[in-house]
Amino acid sequence: MTSILVVEDNLDLAANILDYMESCGHEADAAADGREALRLTGRHRYDAIVLDLALPGVDGLTVCRRLREAGDGTPVIMLTARGELEEKLAGIEHGADDYLVKPVALAELEARVRAQVRRARGEFTRTRLRVGELELDERTHEVVRAGRRVNLARADFLLLRRLMRDAPDVVTRGVLEEAVWGDEPPATDTLRAHIHRLRRAIDHPFTHPMLRTVHGVGYRLVAPDDAPA
Repeated sequence: MTSILVVEDNLDLAANILDYMESCGHEADAAADGREALRLTGRHRYDAIVLDLALPGVDGLTVCRRLREAGDGTPVIMLTARGELEEKLAGIEHGADDYLVKPVALAELEARVRAQVRRARGEFTRTRLRVGELELDERTHEVVRAGRRVNLARADFLLLRRLMRDAPDVVTRGVLEEAVWGDEPPATDTLRAHIHRLRRAIDHPFTHPMLRTVHGVGYRLVAPDDAPA
């Protein structure tokens, strides 16, 4: 049975989400603010967290960041009243795995939760991938470029894994979205926001960029030695 924490200060909405999740066979707890959310995650291990962005006191971005800093990789689906790219980027930068704009369709939210939980439970294999100076260990989730460790959120790790498996071929947007979100495609601009953060992590500290955009098609990963001068 999947255990879910719903962090939402709108008590009516929180009650509706809890009732729906429980009707789908999940266990669900609720927190009305960020401090309570951090207290509960410190005591219990959840399979997924539904996290409102605009919380009183400690906001959703801070909650997500503190979880990631503490090594908690629980999938986080962030909720917000607005859908601007800047907000999506902020949520993803702080470690969110998915993003939904209110008003939320409960069936879609539950489907997103299931998709994230499936990926979290099935992502550990014993394969090590390498593209040039970039290495990825699927068992430990360690990513290293040129001897320097690269820290990635779970969704970014899944994107990089898909790109490395197909490198140096182009991977379409649809294939990348399926690698992270399965049959429940994300909101507009979510993939672009994740790619933006992934590029910052694996390219910006280094001289030669590896993650390339193929406009109108998708993205590809190229070893520095194979990149055009």
